[in-house]
Amino acid sequence: MSMISIINLQKKFGRKVIINNLNLEVEKGDFLVLFGPNGAGKTTLIKILSTLARPTSGNVTINGYDMREKGVDLRASIGMISHNPFLYDDLTLYENLKFYSRMYGLKKDEKAIKELADQVGLLHRLNDSVGEFSRGMKQRAAVARAVIHDPPVLLLDEPYTGLDYRAWGMLSGMLSGFHRDGKTILLITHNVELGHSIGARLACLVNGQVSFDCRKMDVAMEDFKIKYQQEMEAQK
Repeated sequence: MSMISIINLQKKFGRKVIINNLNLEVEKGDFLVLFGPNGAGKTTLIKILSTLARPTSGNVTINGYDMREKGVDLRASIGMISHNPFLYDDLTLYENLKFYSRMYGLKKDEKAIKELADQVGLLHRLNDSVGEFSRGMKQRAAVARAVIHDPPVLLLDEPYTGLDYRAWGMLSGMLSGFHRDGKTILLITHNVELGHSIGARLACLVNGQVSFDCRKMDVAMEDFKIKYQQEMEAQK
């Protein structure tokens, strides 16, 4: 079963084509890492999948919901994590999580919010303003915000940007846990070693199209790095 289905997707800004008739299927429970150089269309794709941007043409279905007809249901099926935590600095972590739970029509009690904060290692900062958090702590809080409604799909756009080593390891551990729990994950990154270490499926996005797609088990790290570099050189 395809949890994410992208058919003939195109996105233009004026005459410039960013996403070029992209076709991509991500099966339920898969962990796809999508690589690509700057300007390849990675962030634009994530924005379209999360309904933050409209495609010029084509169709997207997530968890069985058509973007054009069931946008509200589709948004409820995804959790998005990027370098922007989408948190309110002047609110405490508790207040942020309470706010987002209400946005999804949930009635998370204090116990449930504490359990979620504990899961991301921030129970001891639950009543502190998010504006006082370090970059790594904000990113962990963003993970809690993204999964508060238990979405089946996680979309991640360069979530490791600016993280220290400890926060990096904690985020990787949480993503691996979500994958084991059966969530479908699409991670955007330019870091080949990172993506190869945590993903199950690897693909390259170049000039708005997927140019290479494989299972991690079928290609060693060094071989994939060589293939990725070849793809980049071929598109120059």
